[in-house]
Amino acid sequence: MEFFRNPNIDFLGKKWYFLAFSLVFSVAGILSMLFWHGIPLGIDFRGGTLVYVKYSHQPNDDAIRAQLDRAGVRNFKIQDLIGTNDVLIDLPQAANEQSLDQGRNQVVNALQASVPSDKKDLNNASSFAITSYLLQKDPLHLGTDAQQRYSAIAQAIVNYRDKTKGGVLASMDELNGIGNPTVLASLKDDFFISDFGVYQVEIVGPQVGAQLRKQAMLATVYSLAGMLVYLAFRFEWIYGVAAVITVFHDTLITVGAFSLTNKPISLTVIAAILTLIGYSNNDTIVVFDRIRENLKLMRREKLADVVNRSINQTLSRTILTAGLTFLTVLALYLFGGEVLHGFSFALVIGILIGTYSSIAIAAPILVAYQDWKSGRNQMGRNVPVSVAGRGSGTGKEKAKAKA
Repeated sequence: MEFFRNPNIDFLGKKWYFLAFSLVFSVAGILSMLFWHGIPLGIDFRGGTLVYVKYSHQPNDDAIRAQLDRAGVRNFKIQDLIGTNDVLIDLPQAANEQSLDQGRNQVVNALQASVPSDKKDLNNASSFAITSYLLQKDPLHLGTDAQQRYSAIAQAIVNYRDKTKGGVLASMDELNGIGNPTVLASLKDDFFISDFGVYQVEIVGPQVGAQLRKQAMLATVYSLAGMLVYLAFRFEWIYGVAAVITVFHDTLITVGAFSLTNKPISLTVIAAILTLIGYSNNDTIVVFDRIRENLKLMRREKLADVVNRSINQTLSRTILTAGLTFLTVLALYLFGGEVLHGFSFALVIGILIGTYSSIAIAAPILVAYQDWKSGRNQMGRNVPVSVAGRGSGTGKEKAKAKA
């Protein structure tokens, strides 16, 4: 299948437009990384505590910020999880595993501060807390098997809340039929139902984050070095240099896009960037391979003409491959959920830029190098001849030269 029949687009003739396009997005990303958002590292790299909160209604970010501010929580970030009533609260760097409960309690206490009640929140109570309460009250007047009976009732309530109701109960009446009515009546005396529930807490220490940053950087550098060696061995060293510059261009624009949109860079994003390095490299090799084949068939043609023809010959293949891949990652971005949002966003940007750079960046680098090399060779041939003419020859030739 082909989209074009014998296309003849002068890609190299538009290289200055391509250069301007790349400069605009590269400089915008660099400025954002230096002066605006910086490089927005996720919890994987900087350490910290993530608290996932589910609401029974659409959450109000401004109200949540006000509640956290009043409770003295500082330097936090709030992110809505698209398509849900869930909110992700990113707390500052944590020092140890004890911060797991500390961060959760900090958020729960802040969000409950607006509810003046001495009762306990059933939406944020653990099965252990419910069991302890029932053992203390002993509404069923049980004997030796009280621990086992109350523990089973508490676990049934928590399972219903978390698995059936998604972590948030709307009212006490929803528990009718779950457990003994006498137990539920006792719970209503000392528990209330809030409009939110904390269902997950994640923590990464600063040392782990620093180690992950180092490993991610080394993985990227090693992949670029391996690519340079491979292409230098398969083609020539300039092909490897052109490919590495191209991939660096793609990575810079992709990371710049995360900085401009202030999206956190996590381990999954690094995985996406490494995937893009391989993808962009593969697309570049296809063009390079066609250039190498055409150089054997078109020995008398200018390199620019050979490169243009090679790009046009592979254009249908590039559009088919990149187009199908782009549609796949676009669907992943739109419907993959919040967990894959950063990963798919990196792939969407990277595939577009990677396909563009194979045509607009890698190929012009080859032509620019060849033009520079030809100019140096021409100067190298002219200079010795001129020097020889001035420093050699017979006396008669020198006299003629003077005449």
